[in-house]
Amino acid sequence: MLDLAVVPGYTRVGSMVRRRFWAADATPFPAPVDVLVTGGGSGLGAAAARRLAELGARVHLVGRTERRLDAAASEIRHTVPGSSVETHVCDVSDLDAVAEFGTSFAAQVTSLHALIHCAGVLPPSRTESEQGHESAYATHVLGPTLLTYAVRPLFDAGSRVVFVSSGGMYVVPLTNPDFEYRQGRFSGTTAYARTKRMQVVMAGLLADRFDGPDDPVVHSMHPGWAATPGVTDSLPLFDTVVRPLLRTPDDGADTIVWLAASDTALSTTGAFWHDRAPRPTHYPPWRRDDPAVRAALWRDVASATGVG
Repeated sequence: MLDLAVVPGYTRVGSMVRRRFWAADATPFPAPVDVLVTGGGSGLGAAAARRLAELGARVHLVGRTERRLDAAASEIRHTVPGSSVETHVCDVSDLDAVAEFGTSFAAQVTSLHALIHCAGVLPPSRTESEQGHESAYATHVLGPTLLTYAVRPLFDAGSRVVFVSSGGMYVVPLTNPDFEYRQGRFSGTTAYARTKRMQVVMAGLLADRFDGPDDPVVHSMHPGWAATPGVTDSLPLFDTVVRPLLRTPDDGADTIVWLAASDTALSTTGAFWHDRAPRPTHYPPWRRDDPAVRAALWRDVASATGVG
C-alpha cells in the first residue's frame, strides 16, 4: 500500500513504518574490504560511504570535484576514527577518464567488494559529454557500465554492484530508442527519469551476462525522496514543498549500504530494491519495457563503451 500511494512510501514515513519489519542490519565486515562509491562527494554517495566505513570498509570516493571529495573524506575520518578513505577525481560521464581511472584503480587494489554507482546529474538543458553523448545518459548509463567492466577482474563471488536509480523511473518504461535524447523538446527531469529507468534495465542485463564464478551480483535500487544537494539544486520547488517529509541522506542511503554489506544481497541478482526489499520494476503492472528497445539499449551501450 505504501508503494502504491507513492508519497508516504517514498518519504520518511515509508522507512519509519517499514523499519519495524525489514531485514536485519548488515554486520561489520570480518576483515577490511574495498568499496568504490561514485558520486561520493556529497548526498547519498557520501552518506553510504560513511556508513560503510563504520562497518569497516576501506572506502574510495569518486567524483568530479576534488574540493567536495576532500570535504567528504574529512567528514568520514572525523566521524569514523581510524577509517580508511581514498579520493579519486574522475568525471563518470567522460568515458576516456573512466577507462583511465579503471585501469589505475585496478592496479591499486587486489579485490573489490562493492561498486556503488551513485553519481547523478539532472541537466537543465541538453549538454554533451567529452565524447558527444547526452550528459544524463553518459553519467547514469555509459560511464557506470564502462567502469563496471573496467574493474571486473577485481570482483569475486562475494562482490556486488549497486545502481542507485530513482522512483521517477516508474513513469517512463523503456519504449523510446532515442537514448541520446536528440528528438523532441529536451526536459532535464525527463532525461533523468529515462536514464534512471535505463539503469534498472542495465542492472538486469549485466546480471544476465555476469554468470562466471567470480562475477558479482548486480542490483538496482531507489532511495525514496531524500534531502540532498542534488534535490535542492535541481528541484528547488519540490524541495521546498516536500522538505518536511524528505528522508535524511542516511535514511536514503540505507538500502545502498545494506545491499553492499548484507549476505542477503548475494542470494539473487538483477533485482530492484527499496527499503531492503525487492520491488516491482513497473507501476502500474501492465506497463512494460519494449524488448526490442531493451536489446537496442545494450547494443548502443556496448558500441559507445566497447564492452561486451
